[in-house]
Amino acid sequence: QVQLVESGGGLVQPGGSLRLSCVASGTIFSSNDMGWYRQAPGKEREFVAFITSGGFTNYADSVKGRFTISRDNTNTVYLQMDSLKHEDTAVYYCTVNSVYWGKGTQVTVSS
Repeated sequence: QVQLVESGGGLVQPGGSLRLSCVASGTIFSSNDMGWYRQAPGKEREFVAFITSGGFTNYADSVKGRFTISRDNTNTVYLQMDSLKHEDTAVYYCTVNSVYWGKGTQVTVSS
């Protein structure tokens, strides 16, 4: 019943910014932890950021200081990505409690 739909991916130059959105339906936002993972070609899916139902956040070391995860009261979680690097290129997936997953959105950082 839970569906997650990501949006906001695209092509961006190094040093640029991008904001990803994930709309969750069929679940109560305030009762669930939500996060972002990413997977680059030839690599395993890796943790990016997480925000708990209480609003606490956690980030992978590789994105600390550059990415910001947030959410609102409309069951939407965001990932603001600043100072993007080539190595940030990946498919980004939204998750609820690491159980439900979106289809992913492609982020490509290239000049």
